[in-house]
Amino acid sequence: MNQPIRILIVDDHTLFRSGIKALLQRQEDFEVVGEAGDGLEGLKRAKSLQPDVVLLDLHMPGIGGREAVKLLSEEVPTCNVLLLTVSEDAEDLIETIRAGARGYLLKNIETDFLLNAIRSAARGESVVSPQMTGKLMMGVRMGKEGVAQEDDKEKLSPREKEIIALLAKGVSNKEMAHTLNVAESTVKIHVQNILKKLHLTSRVQAAVYAVEHGLVQKD
Repeated sequence: MNQPIRILIVDDHTLFRSGIKALLQRQEDFEVVGEAGDGLEGLKRAKSLQPDVVLLDLHMPGIGGREAVKLLSEEVPTCNVLLLTVSEDAEDLIETIRAGARGYLLKNIETDFLLNAIRSAARGESVVSPQMTGKLMMGVRMGKEGVAQEDDKEKLSPREKEIIALLAKGVSNKEMAHTLNVAESTVKIHVQNILKKLHLTSRVQAAVYAVEHGLVQKD
C-alpha cells in the first residue's frame, strides 16, 4: 500500500480546521499530521513535519497567506501548498500562484473536488477552483520569463487545443479522458506536450494562456 498523503492544515478558524480535519481523516489515503492557527506557526510546523500538502488559508492574523506561500516555497520546497480561501479576488489568485502555490481553492467547493485536488497537488499537479477560471481574464499577465507567445498556440494540434480548453475550465485528467474517450495516460502526455510547446511550467499557466488567447469558448 502506498504511503498516505501527509497534510498540514493552516487556518485561524478552529471550527473550520476541525471540520476539515474530520473530513480528511475519513480518507484512507490521507493523514492529517498537524494544524496551525496562523502563517508563522504553519511555517514552523511545516519545517518540522515536512507534509506533502499544506492547506493554507489566505487571510490570517500575523503572516497572511501570500507571505506564507513565499516562505513555504523557499524554506519547505518539498511541500505542495493549496490555498483554501473565501477570496475570489483575481489578484490573490495570481499572486499566490506566482509565489509558489500549487493551487487555489474556494471554501465553497464540493467535497469530492477538494479531496481530488489534494491528491493532484500531492502528485505535483496544479489545480484551481472552476469558479476562479473566469478571474484569469481580469488583467492576468504572466512575467516575461517563460511566457508563451501568441504564435505558439498555432503549434498546438486540434486535440491539444481541446485539452487546454478543458484544462482551463478546471477539468481533471480523468474527466478529460472520459469526455474525449481516450486513456488517462494519453491525456497526461498531451498536457506535457502542451506545456512544452508553449514554454510553460504548470497547468495553471496553461489555463491562463488559454483564457488570454481565446482558446476557451464561453458556455
